[in-house]
Amino acid sequence: MLTILSASTNYLSTVKYARSENTFRTYQNGINHFLEMLKNNKVDPESTPINLIKEDYFSRFINTLKNHSPATERLYLTSVKGFYDYVASEELADVNIVRIQLLIKQRSRRPGIRLPQFPKKNIQTILECVDQLPGKPGVNENQHLINLRDRAFLFCLADTGLRVHEACKLRRGDIDWFEFRAIVIGKGNKEAVIRFSERSLQKIKEYLSARAKLDGASGVPLTSLPIFSRHDKGSGTKIKTITPTTGRNIVSQRVLEFLGEEAIGTITPHSFRHYFVTKVLQGSGNLKLAQSLARHTNITITQRYAHINDDELDRGYKEIFDD
Repeated sequence: MLTILSASTNYLSTVKYARSENTFRTYQNGINHFLEMLKNNKVDPESTPINLIKEDYFSRFINTLKNHSPATERLYLTSVKGFYDYVASEELADVNIVRIQLLIKQRSRRPGIRLPQFPKKNIQTILECVDQLPGKPGVNENQHLINLRDRAFLFCLADTGLRVHEACKLRRGDIDWFEFRAIVIGKGNKEAVIRFSERSLQKIKEYLSARAKLDGASGVPLTSLPIFSRHDKGSGTKIKTITPTTGRNIVSQRVLEFLGEEAIGTITPHSFRHYFVTKVLQGSGNLKLAQSLARHTNITITQRYAHINDDELDRGYKEIFDD
């Protein structure tokens, strides 16, 4: 007998192979919330046959999401609707998908449009401070490599707009060192070309130059080695790729070091992507250019960055009333 729990497990396995790791985790969280809701309503997903699943369960599930943000609510509803679609397509139960869609339309909240918030000046401070790390006296060879790597990593995030997992996956062979470009597999498993600034590529070169001895002893073709490598005790002398968790830790550790405890949590790797998009817009005023460089599929996402900041409003006001 196929139960609701086993059917949801089968559904998530199809999601895992068809979606990105981040999307899979979101779908998994949504399904887990749905199963928990069933238990709270005295429906045991481990013993209830999948052919007894009802649209009413979906309606109850919507009610449990009101304490979540509208954006999270929409993500979780998408994941559970996908489960109902799976059940219907596999003919595991008689499910009215039209009613499910109507419930989402009538009862779910729409996320409001929020302007991206990030401390631009603090990011600039981090870049200025991290740029001084390689000249820091009294550090051993391993710490020197870490300092060079972290500098290259943060400038890479700030000047390319790469997402943290994309930066972590970069290989030496991905970069065209003469054209200042790289081909990456980005969001939605789409291939894309990203550009490097001269300063970001120079800092990557300096890091790789200092790492040359380790790279040469790895026995692996240089083109297949990661751009950003681990330098902890667990990696030893091997060249191992850093994970997105390590990337996030690099940011949080440098935020603590340069800005103090009160700044922890205010800057993440994605803040550097916000910084990148805003810098492109302020430097060019070209919305389509910013959309292309940021690889936004929908220009409305880019438009969120096109607002006038407070400093510009202050200057404009003073020019009008104080001159």
